[in-house]
Amino acid sequence: MSALMLALAGALLLPSIAATQTEAQTEAQTEAMVSPNTRAKLGEFATRQLRLSRVKDAAERRLPAVEASFDAAGAAWPPRGVFIRGFKTEGQVELWAATEARDAAWVLVRSFPVCARSGELGPKRHQGDLQVPEGFYTLSLFNPYSDFHLSLGVSYPNAADRFHSRGTAPGNAIMVHGNCVTIGCLPLQDGPIEDLYLAAVMARDAGQKTIPIHLFPCRLDEAGCQERLATAATDRPDLAAFWSGLRPGYDAFAATGTPPTVRAGRDGSYTLVASARSLARVH
Repeated sequence: MSALMLALAGALLLPSIAATQTEAQTEAQTEAMVSPNTRAKLGEFATRQLRLSRVKDAAERRLPAVEASFDAAGAAWPPRGVFIRGFKTEGQVELWAATEARDAAWVLVRSFPVCARSGELGPKRHQGDLQVPEGFYTLSLFNPYSDFHLSLGVSYPNAADRFHSRGTAPGNAIMVHGNCVTIGCLPLQDGPIEDLYLAAVMARDAGQKTIPIHLFPCRLDEAGCQERLATAATDRPDLAAFWSGLRPGYDAFAATGTPPTVRAGRDGSYTLVASARSLARVH
């Protein structure tokens, strides 16, 4: 073989060698950031996510602590299921998770402070109203390229929201995200959104196709919440009716400790439709 042919062969092999080295480095980095128990159960979704720079960096910093928080709460890891609840008045986003026991109540893993506010008590109805939605939703999007560090999409608008928007644009792109700024989303500090994002990634990877997100004006079973809602609804009977419609789904979780199945109706209502022992689905 001539020197020229040898050089050409070497040039063709170099990209393949480099790609193989890059894949090996990525696998080694993934192995370094997860525990042996997690690594053995890592699936395609988490593997893809952990190759993305922001998610990889977050996992290197935070994934061991996320796993430790699940262990401390008595939750299954990798997660058998996670559930996100948000409370506007209290400014909190909660992360709940299933335990290893399938019939046991879910446990509170973490509570994250919402670090910026917009709007007031009451649901989101129109694009640009700066309101944070209230109602029953699911996680609709993992965005590792967000303008706000990392973000998790909320499935607003659902069928009930579209009914109440009465022909006007209801808005969209509601997120739980980082960077601590908002015009109607649920913003967290970057560290908390990393933890929440990673927990959701691991739950989706473990097989949870539907991750429920329930958003409330306040803790509906507390007297102070009911007083605030009554005051806000003094001249708005529609708000009183709406908040009353949130109560069955809220109470179902309080009574059973497992996320209820709630359907958003095209007539603007919410209906508790299935056993509270199932994962929440909002259609």
